[in-house]
Amino acid sequence: MRKELILNGFHMNSLTHMYDGGWRNPDDRQIEFHTLAHWQDLARTLERGFFDNIFFADAMGSDSAYNNDWSIYPQHGIHFPCHDPAAVAGALIATTEHIGLTFTSSVVQEPPFTFAKKVSTLDHLSHGRIGWNIVTGHIANGFRNLGFDGMIPHDERYERAEEYMQVVYKLWEASWEDDAILADKARGIFADAAKIHKINHVGEYYKVEGPHIVMPSPQRTPVLFQAGSSTAGRAFAARHAEGAFVLCLNPAGMRIAYGRMKSSLEDVGRCSDDLGIIQGMSFVVGSTEDEAKRKAKALDAYFNIEALKARVSRDLGIDLSGTEADQPLDTVKTDYVQGIVNLLREAVPDGRPKVKDLPMLYSVRIVGTPEQIADKLVEWQDAGMAGINMAAQTIPGTEAEFVDHVVPVLQKRGMAKREYGVGTLREKLFPDRGARLTGNHPAAKARRL
Repeated sequence: MRKELILNGFHMNSLTHMYDGGWRNPDDRQIEFHTLAHWQDLARTLERGFFDNIFFADAMGSDSAYNNDWSIYPQHGIHFPCHDPAAVAGALIATTEHIGLTFTSSVVQEPPFTFAKKVSTLDHLSHGRIGWNIVTGHIANGFRNLGFDGMIPHDERYERAEEYMQVVYKLWEASWEDDAILADKARGIFADAAKIHKINHVGEYYKVEGPHIVMPSPQRTPVLFQAGSSTAGRAFAARHAEGAFVLCLNPAGMRIAYGRMKSSLEDVGRCSDDLGIIQGMSFVVGSTEDEAKRKAKALDAYFNIEALKARVSRDLGIDLSGTEADQPLDTVKTDYVQGIVNLLREAVPDGRPKVKDLPMLYSVRIVGTPEQIADKLVEWQDAGMAGINMAAQTIPGTEAEFVDHVVPVLQKRGMAKREYGVGTLREKLFPDRGARLTGNHPAAKARRL
């Protein structure tokens, strides 16, 4: 029997997330992103399909990256407006019972003390279903919105992230001893103050006295995800993450990513199964292959190439204004693009990727019948993939069709849940572990034994 895949619904509290222009589709409800009912309906659909997690991305600003202008981003709703993902995660606690609620937060957007307080509170209210996608930030306007002069240099961002993690680990794991809470009504004593400790952290970037002002939550530390693709980002994930979001273009690329991550985990004293690789994917489901292809073509009719170019320009720091959809990428005159060309070359039929092929950098799309999709997922799983981060081309269509038609096929193959396990998000994702991080994780070093 095969292992169950981790199933994540990948979203953003914004008009557009991964499929530029898709919100114009009459069947799409993403234009309702600012309403609670929209997210409640989606979360119920995912929970009906035994998804492990709903994961929210985030953005803290928008640069003038396209033709030296930023107006295209609100004009087409390219991650602008972008509402708070943690607020949505909190609002969905009462709507859902089992599914994990994970949100993105940058290590520069909120002080570690207040962030730890918020996360612990949400973990209490959800009975341990909170996850955190750790990011360092990559948009200059976002840094200026937070009081910086501009983008912090790449390596310094990860230095800050390392210290940030030290602080939150101390707050979550070391501030309260396991038996500090007495809740003794007869004596009128709630907690033993001698077993609650200030952390007295003094570092290069943060000074935090403590103690953590929230009592220990079910997981203490939330489930940790990370999506960095640079060398520093991959090393950070190996040290801290339990799930790493990746974007490989094919199973061969996944096999390379898996081998690289396995080696990195061994270098820091963690086991190969301590971290699961989660691939960005989307699906178009049909009762026949021809029907699926017709549906994919109809969806693509709403694709906005100009919005895509603006998004890529912002994300990768290259200005694609003035390029055409069918223009080969190797004719774009920047050195940075050549790496993208090499990455995409094997993924396109003629070996010469074009501007319109750039969506593959964000999510691999599989088009076919439920059985064909399951067969493809077997190939990816055999290459080392632990789960999928599913981007939606339409809401609720993409996920509803996957839940109704693909999940049953995966269940028959042992690749999807038939029921939720008991316990916290960590225990549901990793049934052989407890609610807290394993002893070989850096957070364990902060604990009071």
